[in-house]
Amino acid sequence: MRIARDLAAAFQFFTRLPIPGHHFSGDSVAQSARFFPLVGLVVGLGASALHRVLTGNIASGPLAALILTYLVLVTGGFHEDGLADAADGFGGGWTRERILEIMRDSRIGSFGALALFLSLLLRYSLLSSLSTRNFSAYVIAAHVLCRWTTLPLSFFLKPARRDGQGVNVAQRISAVSCVIGTVLTLTICFFLLRRAFWTPLAATAGVTLLTALYYRGQIGGVTGDCFGATNQAAEIAVYFCGVLAS
Repeated sequence: MRIARDLAAAFQFFTRLPIPGHHFSGDSVAQSARFFPLVGLVVGLGASALHRVLTGNIASGPLAALILTYLVLVTGGFHEDGLADAADGFGGGWTRERILEIMRDSRIGSFGALALFLSLLLRYSLLSSLSTRNFSAYVIAAHVLCRWTTLPLSFFLKPARRDGQGVNVAQRISAVSCVIGTVLTLTICFFLLRRAFWTPLAATAGVTLLTALYYRGQIGGVTGDCFGATNQAAEIAVYFCGVLAS
C-alpha cells in the first residue's frame, strides 16, 4: 500500500526506529514528505510519555537531560549532525564552493562543536524550565513543527549541490504534499495548544523564512545539513515559546 510505504520511509529517514519489511531508498523521501509532521508527533509523544512517568520521581534538571538523551537517540543525532556541519560550513567558509566543501567534511570543527554545545545547552535549559502543565503540548508541537520546516525549505529552494540528502528532497516535494503536511501540522498544533498555537507557529515560520533567505544568499539553495540546522533552530524556538507561556 502506497500510504504505508511512504509513512515507513518518513520514519526511516528521520528516526532510528526499526521498520521491518521496508527497504529504505533515498528516492522515497520526497514522496513521504507529507508524513514528516507525523514522525514529529510520534517522537514528541515518546518524550511526553517519559515526562509523565518520571515527573515527581526525579528533579526537573535530570529529567530534562534524560528526555534530551531520548530525543538524540531516537533520531540517531541526525539533526545535530546537520547543525554541526552547517555551522562549520557557514562559519568557516567565505565562498559558496568553500562552504559546501567544508559541509561535506564529516569531521566536526570549532564552529560545529560550539553549535552543538549551544543547541544542547539551550534545549536542556528550556526543557527543564517548561511547566509540567504545558510540557507535553509544547514538546510534541515542537517536534511536529521542526519537521514541518523541511517542507517549505525543500519546496521553494533548489539543491545547492548535485549529491547528498538535499538532492533527494529539494524541489522534489509536490505542492499537494506540502499542503497535506502543512494541514496535518496545523491540525495537530491547534489540538495541542488551541488558540496559543499561533505563537510557536509564527516563531517556526520566522525561523524557516530567515534561514531560507540565508541559505539562498550564501549557497544559492539548500543541503541536507541546512535542513538539520533549521530543524534544531525551530525546536529551540518552540520551547522558548513554551517557557514564555509558562
